[in-house]
Amino acid sequence: MMAGLYRALPVARLIIHRSLMSGAEGEGAGRKTLIGAWRRSYNTAPTKAALRLPSMEYQDAVQALNTLQTNASTLEQIRRERQLGRTQGTLEAMKSFVYRAGMTIEELDQLAIIHVTGTKGKGSTCAFCEKILHNYGLKTGFYSSPHLVQVRERIRINGKPISRELFTKYFWHVYNRLDETKDTQSGTMPAYFRFLTILAFHIFLHEKVDLAIIEVGIGGAYDCTNIIRRPVVCGVSSLGIDHVSILGDTMEKIAWQKGGIFKPGVPAFTVPQPSGPMAVLIERAKEIGCFLQLCPDLEDFQSEEGKLSLGLAGEHQKSNASLALQLCRTWLQHHHHPDFPPLRDSVDFVEGYERQRPPVSSGFYLTTPMIDGLHKTEWLGRSQILKRGPLTYYIDGAHTIGSIKACVKWFRERSLKEAKAARGPMVQVLLFNTTGERDAAALLKLLMPCQFDFAVFCPNLLDVVQNPNADQKNYTVSLENMLSRCLENHRAWCKLTEVKHDHLWSLPCSTLEGKTTLVKKGDLDEEMLLLHEPEREPITARALVFPCINNALQWITQGRDPNLQLSLANPHNVQLAGAATLKEASTIQILITGSLHLVGGCLKLLDQSLSQNRKPVCEGV
Repeated sequence: MMAGLYRALPVARLIIHRSLMSGAEGEGAGRKTLIGAWRRSYNTAPTKAALRLPSMEYQDAVQALNTLQTNASTLEQIRRERQLGRTQGTLEAMKSFVYRAGMTIEELDQLAIIHVTGTKGKGSTCAFCEKILHNYGLKTGFYSSPHLVQVRERIRINGKPISRELFTKYFWHVYNRLDETKDTQSGTMPAYFRFLTILAFHIFLHEKVDLAIIEVGIGGAYDCTNIIRRPVVCGVSSLGIDHVSILGDTMEKIAWQKGGIFKPGVPAFTVPQPSGPMAVLIERAKEIGCFLQLCPDLEDFQSEEGKLSLGLAGEHQKSNASLALQLCRTWLQHHHHPDFPPLRDSVDFVEGYERQRPPVSSGFYLTTPMIDGLHKTEWLGRSQILKRGPLTYYIDGAHTIGSIKACVKWFRERSLKEAKAARGPMVQVLLFNTTGERDAAALLKLLMPCQFDFAVFCPNLLDVVQNPNADQKNYTVSLENMLSRCLENHRAWCKLTEVKHDHLWSLPCSTLEGKTTLVKKGDLDEEMLLLHEPEREPITARALVFPCINNALQWITQGRDPNLQLSLANPHNVQLAGAATLKEASTIQILITGSLHLVGGCLKLLDQSLSQNRKPVCEGV
């Protein structure tokens, strides 16, 4: 039976020849697979402005892109307008930008899209889909957000971020078209995320991908990715509370927004949800005319391998993998792959809706590309482990209640396994930040069972000196707000430890250099705000605040990570209270969580390959 898994797709517009094999050999062979891609008539000629700018480099493109970031005050105004329901023109404006960039909505219809939304797990689901379908010899496009280190990570071809050269080339194609039509059509330039969405569509059309996997930015109904009219299939991962000022303050309101990506006659899948949000998804599916199904448990799928092995760690990844399998099978069914039977008749959906629950889609026999794809999927910054001598970094960008719960479960299981094999004293450190409207106290309370020896807080700033990395510039929040929020996170942690009467800590309080305050440093570029200690007073030595990520990592690692470059500011902060404990530890376990932007900054400092065109090295993922 396995020998017949790789038959040609009998589709006139997509031909896959018989050369894909399983395992490591199969991945190499799959790269050589001959693919007859869709033929599209699309204007690829650069604009006159683009021809006038032959010397523009990648960083020039990123700096120009950063000018499209919405500043903090404007972003707050947009949130207020969304709360008042003023969202009707959002998608119409996006369509106008697409036309001005030289594309049509009809051309986007040709991209054979998998459209995925959700509160947590949507990125992991997309990553599973990307790996599985690339294993079939397909040329995959994947658009996601946010990026961790470089903005080009958001747009991937065949599982890799688009190169700096191609990003720069296509960026100026789109940017100059939009800039040239700004006055003649009484238009403006699109904001940052809108522009990147347009750029992704432009790249996928130019590069003639066989399919595009599109991750929703925020919500669904009014997200700029929702100009997609004819996706092949839609997916909704686990729902939770997030972005309440934009999406609403209940899971039902959020579910209504997420269900906005459903399209008439297009199959959709979701994972188990609480009854309230599930009822809303069902109603949205009914009113739109979408066929919604519930994914089965991962254990309901059959394979010759027995128990499936997932490349992404954590129990929560099982539902993401199940959703990805259903999305991939449906995409292959839509393109008449002979290994999969046709879709079930729509009457099943009607009967399921009458029972106020979607019908459960059945598991099926998994092919080798699917099994191999699940096993080899990587997704940086999510349940990721980096091992550096005595240091083990546990990195997870969890930032919602549900994802922090999953992160805690993963960290406790993996760190306990490492601790059993460790010899000598071991120290556990939390490096945390959270931003925006998220409830820091609620997230930190979930982390308390880990019983960290130290809790370290810092804003999402690489260093306190001018940051040369344009990819991680963020104008959507002020520096003062970032630093103030960091102090709020610290206070929330201290309050939680006070409630426990400091029983979690084995060492007594000691003296740090003073009460933390904010001081404006006029001699630094952009009036950079620093944390300053003007006086000495006793505080809890095991909860510390640093002005940037580099300072925080320098203190935690105590110079024991040779890959970590010394911060240009406060080089002596490694001598603060607690340094001796860290220096004497044979094992230091560091959980970095609370914000994907924090995770991105840490990875930028810890893994230099992420700033280049080389593939990063991950351990224990």
